[in-house]
Amino acid sequence: MYRPEIKVIDCTVRDGGLMNKWQFDDAFVKQVYESTAAAGVDYMEIGYFSSESAFSRSEYGPWKFCAEADLKRIIGNEPKKIKLAAMADIGRIEYADIPLANESSLDLVRVACYAHQVDAAIELAHHVMDKGYEATINLMAVSTITGRELEEALDDLGKSRVPVIYVVDSFGNYYQEDIEHLVHQYQEHLPGKTIGLHMHNNQQLAFANTIAGIIAGANYLDATLYGFGRGAGNCPLELLLSFLKNPKFSVRPVIEAIDRVVLPWYRKIEWGYSVPYMISGTLNQHPREAMAKMDSDNCDRVLEFYDRVSTFPE
Repeated sequence: MYRPEIKVIDCTVRDGGLMNKWQFDDAFVKQVYESTAAAGVDYMEIGYFSSESAFSRSEYGPWKFCAEADLKRIIGNEPKKIKLAAMADIGRIEYADIPLANESSLDLVRVACYAHQVDAAIELAHHVMDKGYEATINLMAVSTITGRELEEALDDLGKSRVPVIYVVDSFGNYYQEDIEHLVHQYQEHLPGKTIGLHMHNNQQLAFANTIAGIIAGANYLDATLYGFGRGAGNCPLELLLSFLKNPKFSVRPVIEAIDRVVLPWYRKIEWGYSVPYMISGTLNQHPREAMAKMDSDNCDRVLEFYDRVSTFPE
């Protein structure tokens, strides 16, 4: 699948931080930074852009905020080795909290929104573009949107200046044919724009669905080291780079990061495929209840969980 226009975005710190409130030490983030750069990955999403008026630093780690002083501790005084990205949620960041791009180490701001927030997302994305950043819009929880609602959202996005729009399988509900259909639908409504993919692994399909999206024509691809991400996790970066045939990518640095800093976290907090996450995915539900189940003392009582959350238990 060699295609030079494909860009790979590592989301390990940002999505993995959803499992530990971004309480990563600098050694972890530096290793991800060094390894993804050495692997030829195009962007490292280092966390969120969030207002400190909305979230407390006593509860959340620095990568919930991506303040410039924290970023500088990671990249040092040398030229950046990889482009850096941060995600901004609608309603959780103030425009005034976003510095000009020439005053920040960040290159890309990824605006995350639901369908009913598209207008606000476009305004925020245009705002960060006017400040000098690259921008994407990640349209979340698409599996919960009706056909007409999605088409209206895509038509609005098509009129925007935002160049990259993401298909996001927030609940890990989709199959290959769904992703193919959605990528083609996005292309139809968003002529001239690049389509991105952010998959979750509730049904062990994040990698397969990413491949389906690539074949359909998506060119911005999200992945994480060892699939480290919220709940069931994401498309594993090591699998994606092994699949792509671009000679600029190298898998060994990714394996090094997994060995040194990711597996120790896996021994402390569990992500990836499990029956509760499978249940939430197949039922097209937010994984918050499954995450609470996995964090409980009776995490192995999966039938009780199924009967409680399923509308039609067998």
